[in-house]
Amino acid sequence: MNLHSGKFYWQTTLPNPPAYPVLEENINCDVLIIGGGCSGAHCANFLSDTDLKVVVIDKRKIGTGSTCVNTALIQYLGDKMLFELVNSFGEDAAILHTKLCEEAINDIEKASLTSDIDTEFKRRDSLYYASDHEGNEKLKKEFYYLQKHDFKVDWLTKEQIRKRYSFEKESALYIYNDGEINPFKYTHGLLLHAQKKGIQIFENTKISGKKLQKTVATFYTENGYSIQARYVIIAAGYEGLEFKLEKNSVISSTYAVVTNPVEDFTNWYKQTLIWETARPYIYMRTTQDHRIIIGGLDVNTTYPDDRDAKIIHKKEQLIEEFNHLFPNIVVYPEFYLGAFYGGTHDGLPIIGEYEEFPNCYFLFAYGDNGLVYSNALAKIMRDVLVNGSHPAMDLYHQTRS
Repeated sequence: MNLHSGKFYWQTTLPNPPAYPVLEENINCDVLIIGGGCSGAHCANFLSDTDLKVVVIDKRKIGTGSTCVNTALIQYLGDKMLFELVNSFGEDAAILHTKLCEEAINDIEKASLTSDIDTEFKRRDSLYYASDHEGNEKLKKEFYYLQKHDFKVDWLTKEQIRKRYSFEKESALYIYNDGEINPFKYTHGLLLHAQKKGIQIFENTKISGKKLQKTVATFYTENGYSIQARYVIIAAGYEGLEFKLEKNSVISSTYAVVTNPVEDFTNWYKQTLIWETARPYIYMRTTQDHRIIIGGLDVNTTYPDDRDAKIIHKKEQLIEEFNHLFPNIVVYPEFYLGAFYGGTHDGLPIIGEYEEFPNCYFLFAYGDNGLVYSNALAKIMRDVLVNGSHPAMDLYHQTRS
């Protein structure tokens, strides 16, 4: 799958990343993880504390799939608003999901603190503003459930927003304790940590075939070797759909720019993460070296040529959108990209188990909070493989109603 095109930023922050060998022998293991992006890395990290023998493979260099273009706003609220999840799944399920995402942010912070690589994790608050009157009404419903369940959030009026920022909106939610991270460094940090605990990692190792039996799965590599495993976690991001189509998944295209370094953030209160109620929405964050990431303007195309033909125009549009909010901050795009983006029809990520794939689990951590979702799903998978169950498995299973 042609996942992305453009001029990428994250790899410039780690120009000499850790390297891993190509698999050049037949091996056996308890768990095979297919995918060395953030989903596979989270799985490896959680399983590294077990007695299971684990192998990770990736067909590319580690972290160079969708992970290297992840804009990595770390938030517990998602594209489908909390009150909408309540309407779809019930209040208990919606709150469980949101609490698990909040817990995942804590896990990401904890993993970052023990990483041998500076992951650039930083706690940031979020400003979630109403794009229009309809958005204002949606934020009222969102605020009700967030307050009811003790999430730390404030309601900001037009006047309060104006005092903190260089723009004016009818209303906004001010959400505490979200975060930001460098996903490329973070993924490499997780896998280095897992490798030290005995997990084997191979890159440039592409799967070309498989044999699935009742008690064992065997996957064959393009260069003629085999990996035999009791369990397989397919954590291949959007390319997981090349193994198994999932009817609840939705693929579209998204765009982002990374600007020049900025010296003065006076009118950007605490350099909060910023996003809006419109769909598709514009979002923005800052980086450790004082750049600004601006993303959004999604389009419903799954054709790489069509996606890429729009990159230059979308790059200009994203800068214009930023200038509407911050006219006094002078920016230009030093990096820019177009990429495939995956979501789900019902707004929740998916753990897939399919009859034709015995002993295999698919992690579809799809949605705008993919890095957070992948942590939550990986933690569930650890408990399922080690203990046989997890209380939230039914919530994320593809058979959910």
